[in-house]
Amino acid sequence: MSNYQPQQQQQQQQPRPYYSGQGQPPTPQHPGQHSPYGAPVNPQQQQYQQQQQQQQQPLKPSGGPYGNIRPGGPQPGNQVIRPGPSQLMPGIRPMPPGTGGQPARPPNGTQPHQQQQQHPYTGGRPVGLPGARPPTGVRPLNQQVRTDAPLQAGMATAAPHHPNSAHAQIPTPITTPATQPQSPPRPQMPGFPYNAGPPPAQQQQQPYQQQQHPPYSQQQQQLQQQPTPPLANQQTAGGLNGLNAQMSAMSVGANNAVDAPGYNQMPPQGPPMQSEAAKPKVGARAKRVFASDPSAPPPSSGMAPPLPAIPQPGMETQSYRQQLNQGPGQQQPGYAQHQQPNAPYQQHQQQHHQQQQHQQPHLAHQQQPHLAHQQPHLAQQQPQYGQQQPMNQSQQFRPQAPVQPAASRPRIDPDQIPSPVAVQEADQEEWDQKPFVTSLRTSPTPLASSDFMAIDGGNCNPRFFRMTTYNLPNTEDLLNTSQLPMGLVIQPLAQLRADEAPIETVDFGDAGPARCRRCNAYINPYMIFTNGGQRFVCNMCLFENDVEPGYFCNLDMNGRRCDLDQRPELRNGTIEFAVPKEYWSKTPAAAAYVFAIDVSWNSVQSGMLHRCVTGIKEAIWDPNGVSKLAPGAQIGILTYDKNVHFYNLSPTLEQAQMMVVPDVSDMFVPLSDGFLVDPQTSQSLVESMLDMLPQLFAENKTPEAVIGAVVQSVRMALESRGGKLIVFQTALPTFGPGALRHRDELKLYGTEKEKTLYAPQDDFYKKLAESCVDAGLSIDLFLFPNAYVDVATLGCLSTITGGETHMFINFNADRDGVKLAGEINRLVTRPFGFNALMRVRCSTGLRVAEHFGNFHMKNSTDLEIAGLDSEKAYGVLVKHDGRLDEKTEASFQVALLYTTADGRRRVRVHNFSTPVTTLLGNVFRWADMDTTINFLSKGAIAQALSKPLNEVREALTEKCVKILSAYRRNCASSTAPGQLILPESFKLFPLYTLSLLKSKTLRGGRDINSDLRVYQMRMLKSMGVSESIVFFYPRMIVVHAMDERVGVMDVNGRVFLPQLVRLSYARLNPAGAYMLENGQRLFLWLGREIHQQFLQDVFGVQTLDEVDSSLRFLPELDTQTSNQLRMIRTYMQAQRPKYLDLTIVRQGKDQAELDFSNLLVEDKNNEAMSYVDYLPTIHRMIQTEVTTRPHEVHTGIWSR
Repeated sequence: MSNYQPQQQQQQQQPRPYYSGQGQPPTPQHPGQHSPYGAPVNPQQQQYQQQQQQQQQPLKPSGGPYGNIRPGGPQPGNQVIRPGPSQLMPGIRPMPPGTGGQPARPPNGTQPHQQQQQHPYTGGRPVGLPGARPPTGVRPLNQQVRTDAPLQAGMATAAPHHPNSAHAQIPTPITTPATQPQSPPRPQMPGFPYNAGPPPAQQQQQPYQQQQHPPYSQQQQQLQQQPTPPLANQQTAGGLNGLNAQMSAMSVGANNAVDAPGYNQMPPQGPPMQSEAAKPKVGARAKRVFASDPSAPPPSSGMAPPLPAIPQPGMETQSYRQQLNQGPGQQQPGYAQHQQPNAPYQQHQQQHHQQQQHQQPHLAHQQQPHLAHQQPHLAQQQPQYGQQQPMNQSQQFRPQAPVQPAASRPRIDPDQIPSPVAVQEADQEEWDQKPFVTSLRTSPTPLASSDFMAIDGGNCNPRFFRMTTYNLPNTEDLLNTSQLPMGLVIQPLAQLRADEAPIETVDFGDAGPARCRRCNAYINPYMIFTNGGQRFVCNMCLFENDVEPGYFCNLDMNGRRCDLDQRPELRNGTIEFAVPKEYWSKTPAAAAYVFAIDVSWNSVQSGMLHRCVTGIKEAIWDPNGVSKLAPGAQIGILTYDKNVHFYNLSPTLEQAQMMVVPDVSDMFVPLSDGFLVDPQTSQSLVESMLDMLPQLFAENKTPEAVIGAVVQSVRMALESRGGKLIVFQTALPTFGPGALRHRDELKLYGTEKEKTLYAPQDDFYKKLAESCVDAGLSIDLFLFPNAYVDVATLGCLSTITGGETHMFINFNADRDGVKLAGEINRLVTRPFGFNALMRVRCSTGLRVAEHFGNFHMKNSTDLEIAGLDSEKAYGVLVKHDGRLDEKTEASFQVALLYTTADGRRRVRVHNFSTPVTTLLGNVFRWADMDTTINFLSKGAIAQALSKPLNEVREALTEKCVKILSAYRRNCASSTAPGQLILPESFKLFPLYTLSLLKSKTLRGGRDINSDLRVYQMRMLKSMGVSESIVFFYPRMIVVHAMDERVGVMDVNGRVFLPQLVRLSYARLNPAGAYMLENGQRLFLWLGREIHQQFLQDVFGVQTLDEVDSSLRFLPELDTQTSNQLRMIRTYMQAQRPKYLDLTIVRQGKDQAELDFSNLLVEDKNNEAMSYVDYLPTIHRMIQTEVTTRPHEVHTGIWSR
């Protein structure tokens, strides 16, 4: 590295000839010298070059018609454009023939561009230096030239914008193929070649590029002279301002604007960037272009066609070597910065890379040997249910290395575009230092991805209640102008962090809690006491109520009650009230948990029965035999195939008794006592019965399973108390009550009739679920299909009752048994409430318009929920019912009447108050992107039941464009049209919209069957904000180079994690290891060149081939790295509601790498484009929306 700067300065002093890529490249003037390309001087050129020098004049200073052109040859990040023979004026002859169109290599030991050469057109005066003038007769080119400082040259600064708005300027520099480093390969499907070959443009340039590579010894020397690239989570010099020039270059005029989202469109070549001196001309030209008609042809005068980029000698190899030797992983925090305890990894990595470069010069073969040769048996496997359907080779998804774009295709720098990694890490660092006080208005709400501690100051904790914006527009017109939805996402039973204060309970006795006599709102901190404390004004309806004598207290000089410190309902935003009998629908009792197990032939053969009984035992009792359930809770067990089997588990019996009901058409419960028992007193009897089930039904050949009859019988048994029914079903029910037919047809996929597959076949299960809601019985389904099981119909049982559906497609006991046991355990032990009723109230001027989630409604205001746990969330659409007063705040109250798992009737109340504004800038400044994307996803799922999926996807993209266009039009209208201006709070909105489009819920493709899609829809409908954010954009960290702080738990119970990595395969280092989790699964990715010391420390093996990829737990080894990884996994698991099943992925060896790569949402996958392609598409659509479309007012979820 010490020799890099002097040589760079020496290179920058060299004059460079112009060359357009057409005809022959220029050559030196004297025999024996070498041109900047390293080719020997052609003696025939000497006389010709001297004649040309006599006709030339000095060039103009930098910033003239040639742009900022600096001497010194091609530097990293430069694109040098030279006029070809077709662009020379009369009097300038083209280069004489015979010199060859390809630069020759320099002799060994000679570096390109090291010798000072006189420019053939400037007479030895370096191009771009002050005092230089253009050659006589040379026509100026309308072509932007990128310099080695692209963040300053050609950067268009934003004009003053709305004083109450904050936005991020997203500039976009062009990165040509000659300067863009190549990315590591994507994984590929077994049985398919890695790459059939480069695109036609690359195939033509391939011989030319290969000939200009310097010798290997020079390549190594160049590698040692390269500077260390910036970290991936850091902005390079200039940050977002520098990126603005890139976006300006990528933007197109109105003639190239699109009216509909195009997922396969690539950004066309846009107006070229200009230097600082030429900036006024750019603005004038941009205004003319954007003011033109979209259908008009592009202007031809004064615009030269884009010139192809000329690969410079060693440049492409140098970028690739830099990426491979220093590695994309080194750009991530934790790889290059931390040297202990794994410093030998990096040393070995660099030596190994240099050896591999010499032995394997070709990029494609160097990165990814194709998987079919390594694992031929994988290519022979037939697709199973739930996997990709057989297609021809052109339709198969083959993960490959990102292909270099053509020379004329502009690209943006991925390191310059908005990154969730940088945003999340900055927010986490802020809230690590201080708690979040909910009543303060000076700081925004923490991101849903952050681990923070909240102090209840009168507003409820963000874990319970989030809004799409925390400054409400005062009128409906202002809301329509913003295009933002005004919505709430409520998670009423969310779990608090261990160091947060628990929710207090207040008992008002038989009188019940104090409430408003008009709107029935509960007493809260925002009600104002007047008349000396004898009256209070409701903050919801502004009605003045009398204070009951038993609740009266005098007011102090500030108008506050003197007993405020003893009244938690007047201080806290979240409170629970113990309620009298008038709030009871039935006598409260502790919850009952009934497990209904399918014992048909499919269950026994797949191993589900054995794994299921094991998981039930682990979920009910801890290793010491103590029950994990709430005090007073009871359990019941039944099994079924064509018949239903009840078990008497009374503790007075020596052995469990089984009773069979064969007539499933007329179900009844044969037991009045012994069906529900205490798990502590009957532990031995229940455990012995569960252990006996696999042997009891080992020879069962019955294929049918009557789930409808089971639900009917359990509803009868629990009608007087309520609880939870957990059903394990393996096949489509074709016998007994609720028998279903197979209706899944591939020909319906992608058509108008596809939405019919997402609706129930009939209303049997819907009516059955509604009767379970009346009984307070919540149903959770565990489905194990090997074929179509009709989740849309069976899932009504869990959707309407507030439960949850789990799917294990093609269940394998060895692979899925651990996750099944973990899901059962977390489902049974998380906080649970049942027989619930929820209502959302809002202050005057607002009204609740629509609800989203898993529940049942008999009227327009109350949600009837048979059961809910700490992870269930609900969306609420709020609309204006009048004009809001900006001098007062808007208030919301969520009241949940429910029975706790231990049998107590409670009302949990969440209160929230937020300011009202008349400024559109404040609406965007206090907007919450995390909540908005969660809320829109719930609305999109509701739309998918009545509209085709392609329309829903288009509506989502259009909604993204309209929100960002509204900000662009109203808060940043004075900025240059070529700039992509994003609100600071919504700068990641395009990325999360793209992630939603790539999810299995909405993405296209016939490989997603209707069962899997409906399952994903139902799961997303009930998902909270914090869970959905990591689901859309998973968390990935570097684990191959961790310092001593990583994996250590502090006094607050937080574990220090390595820094995050952006989700792209180009960020992965083949010599590294990465851990990725999305709230559903946990992957440990191991590069093919991972150091053996890491393998020894973590797995106890020496080579990657010895690693057992079927492991579901990391070996417990007494090494620092092993302890760190196991602690990180434990901490991640504690943060997620679902069990994170570990999957080990070895690069190029395991088929699970396809699932891993599909989670890298910034890459091109899942039937959608990459992030760097989607962002310019959104930019073009915003330009069209702003310049050509009038303001439109929409109705429904997509506009409000």
